[in-house]
This record gives sequence, C-alpha cells and structure tokens, in this order.
Amino acid sequence: MHVLIVDDHELVRDVLRAFLEREQGIRVSVASDFDGAAELLHREGPYDLVLLDYSMPGMNGLEGLARAKELNFGNPVAILSGTASRSVAEAALAAGAAGFLPKTIAAKSLLHAVRFMAAGERYAPIGFMTEREAPPPPNPLTAKLTAREIEVLGGLAAGKSNKEIARDLELQEVTIKLHVKTLCRKLGARNRTHAAMIARDAGAF
Repeated sequence: MHVLIVDDHELVRDVLRAFLEREQGIRVSVASDFDGAAELLHREGPYDLVLLDYSMPGMNGLEGLARAKELNFGNPVAILSGTASRSVAEAALAAGAAGFLPKTIAAKSLLHAVRFMAAGERYAPIGFMTEREAPPPPNPLTAKLTAREIEVLGGLAAGKSNKEIARDLELQEVTIKLHVKTLCRKLGARNRTHAAMIARDAGAF
C-alpha cells in the first residue's frame, strides 16, 4: 500500500510517516503543501490513499480535495485536520472524501482508518461526528438585551411592522411599541429603522 501524506507541519508528517511505516506493507511519501503533492501525484501516482491537511498552503479548502481526487485518478483521498469543525467534516464527506481524520485520532484508530479507506470504504470517527459543537459566542449587540427584546429586534430586522411582531409573539401592539422604544434607547438608535440597521450591521440577524 502506498500512502501520500500532505501536511505543512513537519512534526505531523514525521509522526504519521513513522507510525505507518512500522506496519508491514505500507510505504509512505510526504509533501509539505498542495503544489508538492500535485508534483508527487504526477510523478509517483496514483496512490492507494492520499491524506490532505485541510488548512495547508494551496489547499483552498474542498477545492484541493476535488483536484487531488482527479490527480489520483479517483483513488481514495481523505481530509486530515486539527482544527476543522464537524460541519467541515460533513461537507468533505459529502464532496466525496474517503474519510475525515482529526489529528487527535489515536494511533491504532489511524492505522485502522488508513486500511479501511484504502480498501474503498469511508471513515469518520463516530465520537467526533456525533459530539455537540460548542455554541457560537453571543453577539455583543444582543448580549445586553433580554430574550424578548431580541425577538422584537429580530422582527424589526426582518422588516415587520409592530402589528406583525405582536401577532408573531402573541403580545399586544402597545407592548411591542414599548419594547421598540427600549431597544432604541439601548442601541442608541434614532428610530425602529435605525435599530434594524444597527442589528444587521452587527451581524445579529
């Protein structure tokens, strides 16, 4: 089995190469960026498996995956990453990656995954793919508002009238007017339209 490891971190390349080459029947080539990988693919390819670092120079995200698959004549190409989120992993698998390997993967699991993918199967660690991702940090703008004020501001940002917002939230229109007045004061807005613009500019909605 001939495996190509492409990663811009020398330590990662060396560790993965040393571990895989301890196994009988596995030969490893390495490259430090996508251009180097392309050159090796032209010269030595196709490989039984290519492991691509998602964030390395020249990769351009999933564009690199598509190019590598083409250069490797359709043989398995997987994504390797120490920082990518589960959503990135899911996108890579949907784009035809043979698998997704976090750099925190245990050594035995790595070897199993490499053999699995080289055999034409797809691999992704169940723990990584099912763990709950940390919620995004609260927007600085909405952090100073109550839950109800955020709902009203969302209505303003969507261009809804006080009457429409009141209907959506099952409140009296006069109550919405009071919330709008409070929002304008808290956001330093001149009027409801200005408040909506502030919310959109801040990326709150």
